[in-house]
Amino acid sequence: MLHHWIRPLPKTLRERLPTLPEGTFGRNIQVFDPKDADLSQVKVALLGVGDAPARAVREALYRMACPFAPRAVADLGNLRRSEAASMRAVVFELVSANILPIVVAAADELARLQFLAYEETKSAVSLVVVDEQVRMGDASLFSPEQCVYTPLLRPRHRLLFHLGLIGYQVHQLPEAWATYLEDQHFDMLRLGKSRAALEEAEPILRDADLLCFHLAALKAAEAPGVLSPSPSGYTWEEACQLCRYAGMSEKLTSVGIYGFAREECLLTAQGVAQMVWYFLDGFFHRKGDFPLSNDGMKEYVVDFPSMNFQITFWKSARTGRWWLQAPSASVANYGRHYLVPCSWQDYQAACREELPERLMQALRRFA
Repeated sequence: MLHHWIRPLPKTLRERLPTLPEGTFGRNIQVFDPKDADLSQVKVALLGVGDAPARAVREALYRMACPFAPRAVADLGNLRRSEAASMRAVVFELVSANILPIVVAAADELARLQFLAYEETKSAVSLVVVDEQVRMGDASLFSPEQCVYTPLLRPRHRLLFHLGLIGYQVHQLPEAWATYLEDQHFDMLRLGKSRAALEEAEPILRDADLLCFHLAALKAAEAPGVLSPSPSGYTWEEACQLCRYAGMSEKLTSVGIYGFAREECLLTAQGVAQMVWYFLDGFFHRKGDFPLSNDGMKEYVVDFPSMNFQITFWKSARTGRWWLQAPSASVANYGRHYLVPCSWQDYQAACREELPERLMQALRRFA
């Protein structure tokens, strides 16, 4: 079915791959061929939306070292049309086949279609967005790229279990919107706080079913080729670390990188390629803990004597990562969402009868 929606890589680009050095992506990636569409060994698939920007990114990626299994990553090419039917169909087909798609697209508004692809799965999902703002403006007043998530958030989409917003800047978030997001018990991590301790973003990313990374979250000096550059934001090193955190999450099944529209900016193309590389590095170093498996999980029960209350934490022996368990009455209703990713510092705070606001919001979600 994929060949109905996808335009394979042009012949001129395919012919260059054998000329690249041994050990590079260009020599180890599987290039999608409609005549031989065997993806049985593929774990991750690269998909472009917008030919020129996607080509600039893949040309930079092809020259990078590939320490991963040969043919475990496929380059599908580009969507024939950047429309709802195409995007949703391809992402859904890949996710259903246990192949994780990495979408590289120029238009920010396509991020919503990545989420809508999950409608066919009929299961509630957690969405994480990395951006300088939350794009939920009134469609009658704002441009499409400023209203990406309006249909998902107001009203709240029936399949949206949770939203995590990473890297937002306070001056970009109207007070009424901030109040609304807090009332929904969503995770919100400011740019300044995350840059001071980037590991604060890891539990939020670990909780995601899908990640939408808007390049506007980076500084304009770092990424001059984005659609809407900003003077403040993340560096490329920080963006790559966030992508590696996301790649290591057993829960994550798709990722989109949006907003790269000026393909002549080679610096930005190389930066996006690095983001893809570090995501793959995280992906191929997954350890198989929750929700893939509960084996090796150790239980820690913390008493709150002053409130006559107990909460339960779980720690993975494989990775040392921590989770907070939702109240037992909620477990049956929320399936794989019932363990909320957290940190060792969160557990230590609970031992002092303290809980960070993010975990308090998590418990409220299950109330």
